[in-house]
Amino acid sequence: MNDILIPHLRSLFKLSYTQSMLVQFCFFGAYFIGSVIYFLISYFKGDPINKIGYKNGILLGLLISAIGCGLFYPAASLSVYGVFLVALFTLGLGFTLLQIAANAYVSLLGSEETASSRLNLTQGFNSFGTTIAPVLGGYMILEFFADKGHISANSTKIPYLIFAVLFLLLGLIIYKVKLPVFTNDDTAEKGLGALKFPQLKRGIFGIFFYVGAEVAIGSFIIIFLKQNNIAGLSESISKNFLALYWGGAMIGRFIGAISLSQGLPPLKKGFYMIATSVLVFALILSIVNLTFADIYPYLIFMLLNLIGFLLGKSAAARTLFIFAIINIVLVGTAILFMGHIAMWAIIGVGIFNSIMYSNIYTLSISGLGKYTSQGSSLLVMAILGGALVPVLQGAIADMIGIQKAMVIPLVCYLYIAYFGYYCWKNIDLSLITHKKAAGH
Repeated sequence: MNDILIPHLRSLFKLSYTQSMLVQFCFFGAYFIGSVIYFLISYFKGDPINKIGYKNGILLGLLISAIGCGLFYPAASLSVYGVFLVALFTLGLGFTLLQIAANAYVSLLGSEETASSRLNLTQGFNSFGTTIAPVLGGYMILEFFADKGHISANSTKIPYLIFAVLFLLLGLIIYKVKLPVFTNDDTAEKGLGALKFPQLKRGIFGIFFYVGAEVAIGSFIIIFLKQNNIAGLSESISKNFLALYWGGAMIGRFIGAISLSQGLPPLKKGFYMIATSVLVFALILSIVNLTFADIYPYLIFMLLNLIGFLLGKSAAARTLFIFAIINIVLVGTAILFMGHIAMWAIIGVGIFNSIMYSNIYTLSISGLGKYTSQGSSLLVMAILGGALVPVLQGAIADMIGIQKAMVIPLVCYLYIAYFGYYCWKNIDLSLITHKKAAGH
């Protein structure tokens, strides 16, 4: 929804690119602030979620998120940009707690070696949300609740109140559901012992650059596609291609959950991956207000994605490296070319972003043992990249234009490629699995 808010608030308050990126700065900055607070509490008082339970941690995160959505009502009533930013910061705090509680919970629901597969599966559903948000949210804010004839802050009131109610309803459902209980009996370690692990230190920067690149590109897609030298599309049309960008991550994450799983025969795994790819693409096509003729070039990226998984050989780090290299080529193409080549290149990045967060996350905390919780909180802090990278890109776009400013996410993917290569040669989880199976 932030990607819809940015062009809307930019037009409403006559913001520069840099000022409009404060939306992402406040939202993702909350991840950093919230994670620091959480880390300090866990350091001095013990891990809060371990004390209250993962279920209660998720419920608290949902409650804070609902409050953040509720704050959009006074923000819209007052029509003050700063109040919108406070609402986004509060919403980000709620999501921070959800990240810390839910990701760790999913990791605990099975073996360490298959954690990437589980996170890809759950994040596939997350991507479904980011796919329908530009279409549904864009329709509500830009069309259905918009004041006829002029841009108004009031169009955000009802949509975010609906989101607040949905968060509360989801909390009620989770409260009623019985979930497995996990506790950690390890003694809390003082100091930053987790940082003695080289994969974690490199992974912190990996998360920083990945979230930064993904959010920066998503934040600028609508504005990027409005450029006459790219596509010259209106916001109401561009939002559908934004949905396709995020929908690509849904395709890749569901396929990644299959590809990175262990135990499936190669032929059956390949069939499931192809079938899933086709079905999810059909789902996206049913969501976006576009025809097959509008988006058939995307099939090229779907085929390339399947080839990337095949070359990755079910190895988390190898697949991460390959996907990062592909995104380097795609972003470079979007910078160097004009028209539909640049348009499709930047949209195609989404499907290769798919497995990056979960793979970086699980590779970073592999082998940390009693430092896993501390390492996880440090990784969530690194989501700060989503706050800083878009603002940096916005500042550069103000100086040299949006297209050339895409060099910022290009640099981010260069680092991710390095991290993937490092883990491929040192700690790939699939190799650990094979060694265990062989009795080594």
